[in-house]
Amino acid sequence: PVTDGSRELHSLCAQLEFLLQFDLKEKKSFFGQRKDYWDFLCQGLERCRQEHEGIHFVTSLDKLKTPVGRGRAFLRYCLVHQQLAESLQLCLLDPESLREWYYARSPFLSPQHRAEILGSLYELDCVTFHLAL
Repeated sequence: PVTDGSRELHSLCAQLEFLLQFDLKEKKSFFGQRKDYWDFLCQGLERCRQEHEGIHFVTSLDKLKTPVGRGRAFLRYCLVHQQLAESLQLCLLDPESLREWYYARSPFLSPQHRAEILGSLYELDCVTFHLAL
């Protein structure tokens, strides 16, 4: 199993975060706080009318104060529960929402790149992750 001490885990999480932040449009919340990929994931899962346990888990953690921290915790939760590919796929279903959140260079806007990314993420479902949540 992959644990918190794994170098590969840190590299994987950094790459996932890079993909989710790459060419992300700058948005602000009502109170002026910068939105991040966490907000994109929440909105995408909400649009699909999916009550995601990962979202509930992360929002229940009082120590997480920033969207980036919540996003990282959500990625870890999804890896542990083998839900990352499915969760992201649900968020990527709506092309209009993708264009609302991402500029044209985002790999998520390319059907070919999106399929390659999701294919790789589905392969991770075979990997066991034992991470501190």
